[in-house]
This record gives sequence, C-alpha cells and structure tokens, in this order.
Amino acid sequence: MARSARAREEIRRFLDIGAVQVAELDLDGRDGDDSDEAVLRPGPGSPPVTHGEVFVLVRRGGRPVGTLLGRVPEGADARVVLEARARAECAPLLSARAEAGEFGEPGELREPPYTSVVVATRERAGQLARALDSLLAQDHPRFEIVVVDNAPVTDETRELIERKYAERVRYVCERVPGLAVAHNAGLAAVRGEVVAFTDDDVVADPRWLTELTAPFTADAGLGCATGLILPARLTTPAQVLLESHGGFAKGFTPRTYDPARPPGDEPLFPFTAGRFGSGANMAFRTEVLRSVGGFDPATGAGTAARGGDDLYGFVRVLAQGHRLRYTPSALVWHHHRETWRDLETQAYGYGAGLTAYLTAVLVNRPALLPAFLARLPRGLAHARTLTAVRETEGGGAPGDHDVRTHPWPRRLSRLQRRGMLYGPVGYVRARRALRATVGAKVRGTLRGAR
Repeated sequence: MARSARAREEIRRFLDIGAVQVAELDLDGRDGDDSDEAVLRPGPGSPPVTHGEVFVLVRRGGRPVGTLLGRVPEGADARVVLEARARAECAPLLSARAEAGEFGEPGELREPPYTSVVVATRERAGQLARALDSLLAQDHPRFEIVVVDNAPVTDETRELIERKYAERVRYVCERVPGLAVAHNAGLAAVRGEVVAFTDDDVVADPRWLTELTAPFTADAGLGCATGLILPARLTTPAQVLLESHGGFAKGFTPRTYDPARPPGDEPLFPFTAGRFGSGANMAFRTEVLRSVGGFDPATGAGTAARGGDDLYGFVRVLAQGHRLRYTPSALVWHHHRETWRDLETQAYGYGAGLTAYLTAVLVNRPALLPAFLARLPRGLAHARTLTAVRETEGGGAPGDHDVRTHPWPRRLSRLQRRGMLYGPVGYVRARRALRATVGAKVRGTLRGAR
C-alpha cells in the first residue's frame, strides 16, 4: 500500500513539472554589429524567448561555457535579465578559462582531417531531414555524410535521400536490425580518416564537426573524441526531468582520458565509459576503430541487449592504449524523449546496455577480466555513493543542479537496476539472434546460387 501511494505521489510530481524555454546567449555578441551587448537567440526549433523559465546555454565568442536556469519576469527584457544573470554566475568560470587561453578565435584550431559522418536511422525521415540540414551546414572544410537505413520496412528514408540529398549524402541499407550493426555498415563504407557518429534526432551546431575532429590532428595518439549534448526542447515533463538530472551533458571542461595515466576520480576506468560521452556525439580515428573490429553487433538499440554499443567502442579503443578527448565546444542539440513511458524504456535500456556492454567487452577481450575484477570493489562503492545522493537529494532544475526541485522517481531507479540484471542475458540473446539471422541470410544466398 505504501509503495502504491509513493508511486501515485511520484506521478503527481512528474505531471506538475512545467515546460522550460531553451535559448542561447553569446556574451560577446557576434551578431554583425559593434555593440557590446550579448546576443540572445532561441534554441534550435524554439520560438523567441518570452517571460517564464529559460534554460540558457551561455557562450563566449561562440564557444559554450556553461548553462543556467533563469526566470524572466512578465514585461521584462529577456536579454537584459539573462545577460545580467549569466555575467554574475559565470564570471569565475570565464576568468579561469580565459587565463587558460580557451577563447581564441575559432580559426586558431588546427585544420581537421577529412571526416565521414555516419547517421543510422530507421523510419524517421522527418527527424532525419532536420539532422541532415544541420550537418550540411557544418563549417568543416572536408567531410562526407553516410546515412545507414537500418532494417527498413518502407522506402521512406531512401526516397528522402534520393529526392532531397542525392548529390550530398550517400545512402547505405543494412537489413540486419541493431544500432551497432548499422554503425558497422557505415564504418565499412566511409572514406574519411576520422569517422564521426551522431543520431537522427539531433541538430548539430555549425562548428560541431570541426571542434570534434580537430583534436585528431593535434594528437596522433588520439583514438576517440566526444562532445557536448544539450536539450533541443524542454516542453514535456519527461524532457525537463531528464535534463534536471544531467541529461547527456558531461560538463564544460575539456578533458583527455589517457590509459597511461588513469584518472584518480574514475575507480573503474576505463570501464566507466558512460562518463566519457554518448553515441549521439562521438568520433573515432577510422583505422583504430576498424582495428578493434568496430562495435559489437550484439549490442545497441534494436537488439535484445538494448544499448551499450557506444560504450563498448570507447572501452575497446582505450584498452588498445589510445586516448579519448572530451571537447565541450563540439555541440549537438538532442531531442529528448517526451513521455513517462519513454523514460521507463530509457531507464531499463540504460541499465541493460551498461551490463551488456561490459559482458561484450569481457567476452571479446577476456584478457581484460583481471583488470576489471581488480577495479570492481572500489567502483561499486563509488556507484552506490552516487546513487544514494541522487535518490535522497533529487535533481535540480535544468542548468542549475544545486536546486533540488525534481526528485528522481524511485521507479526509474528500480527499472535501471532491473535492466542491469537483465543486460548479460540480453547480450547472450542478441548474439544468438544475430547468428540465426546471419545463418538465414547465408542459407538464402546458397539457395539463390543453386
């Protein structure tokens, strides 16, 4: 009875979460005039900012430096209110980063390598078109785009590419379902020195690809790079709740993860791959990713494993001795899932994907098992501490994680734990299904040859 009452209270709190506007504020202006005033723009696909709560990406000279949650009173000038808040709250961070020389002109970046962008998709032509439009607007000097149509049931995606993007986007069809399978099909097709991956539900910042891939030119030992993911919209309770607990963002401090110098704050490194970034914003040196066999095809969305393909890729590259670079200037705006049911599916899938990818790593690289077991006790203690803080303190408002206004529902935590128990089973099932699918394709090919 108590659990039922708690569940009803969680749902009531969830439904009470209000929409939040999304905007970006550049403190250096950069809007074609000589004014010292900051420039306020709505987020991609958002209407102009009015009164009410606003999630703000703060930029300086175009580069992301932080986020905040501001409230604009009715009748007030949104730019003035939010600029004052941003300058007051971000001043220490801005000073520290300016001293570190992070705000040079974008042109000071080294020329990025020739890059291939892979977008896996399935029956979401409308979202895909929005993503492709943003990718074709990139300022990167040399890149190609490859769309992988995964297990399609209609010709909608192929027809979209042929009708609207035929001269600028290559189309690849992969009949076997699964995100990792689709990514591997893209990896096999690309020509670039670096291969970047993003999703069909993002809008890429115009400098995303340049910022994400330029570090490969500067560091020959770099095998992987990830970037910043922020919400494109915060219109539903599910979207606001997810972002209140960090969403997909990994902060605004650039960081290099080096297997030769494991970070002291990551007890399970390199097995804490979720801390490095996400599959919606990642890039690999192509030859490095191919050398580790790409992604495990029994992981990822669309398989019984539910997820983990991106984490698998990160760990395999790090385990080979290559470095990983997190670059917050490489920004994509992500369209978060919209409903409570979506959050339940996501929570269970994250848990399953976590243990599924760990299983995949240890199955494919059993030599890593001793290192994993040696790190496990400290890693579990660290994870329990983080979980306890999350469940007792709740989450903040988007952009302001010290304000505990949206507690994380216990049901979602339970679902994630259930998913973690299921993950190894899901991975085994996915491997069996994959073998059956491949076997059926081979048998069909042999029959056709007769």
